Amino acid sequence: MVVVGFDTATADTAVCATRGGEVLHEAQLGLGPDGSPRHSTALLVEVERAVAAAGGWDAVDRIAVGLGPGSFVGIRIGIATAKGLAVSTGLPATGICTLDALGRGLAGASRPARPRLAVIDARRGEVFAALYSSAAERLWEPLVTAPEALAEQVGGLPEPPLAAGSGAVRFRDELENLGIEVPGDDDPLHRIAARHLCALAEAPADGTEDRLEPIYLRSPDAQRWRERDNPQRAK
Repeated sequence: MVVVGFDTATADTAVCATRGGEVLHEAQLGLGPDGSPRHSTALLVEVERAVAAAGGWDAVDRIAVGLGPGSFVGIRIGIATAKGLAVSTGLPATGICTLDALGRGLAGASRPARPRLAVIDARRGEVFAALYSSAAERLWEPLVTAPEALAEQVGGLPEPPLAAGSGAVRFRDELENLGIEVPGDDDPLHRIAARHLCALAEAPADGTEDRLEPIYLRSPDAQRWRERDNPQRAK
């Protein structure tokens, strides 16, 4: 099976094409010269490069896209792109939780068999997180919480996990104080690799992946501002 997958839920624009698990093309683009994500300018360019490496759209069997949690704008760009490509090509599109992709990357790390904690910086002093086994099986459903509360929850585990992601980097001190291992800031484990979305899309867990519903976990800032300025409307 040939899968073209991409994720724009974080600051990175991650794109990959795989054939039976073999990586045909992969890109992981960070922030642009102006310090902004390159989702709107580079995503389609990299997707076309991935498709070309796979032999053209006729050779592609499935599209995979990260559903979040993460940046609201980034998630919307990714899902809208996947829906548009699915309509224009007639290919099925599978949505993958971005934390699951990060957890799969953690599972492949050469570390002892202990839990893996995927942590994405959610801003507002919070993180998006999920816990996985060393075989990438999800143990906790995705959640949004303060890093102190996450640290307390992790403290109840039989053994400290290996943690990675932008949230693990930002709140390294809180996690390492509990004995949690957080790789160095430049370790690739902290970034979403689209190859993991492709792998997860080859064997979706259930039928919900094809709905392409965003995983936000909390309301957008704009909605919170409206509720703050118009408390009666929030009731």
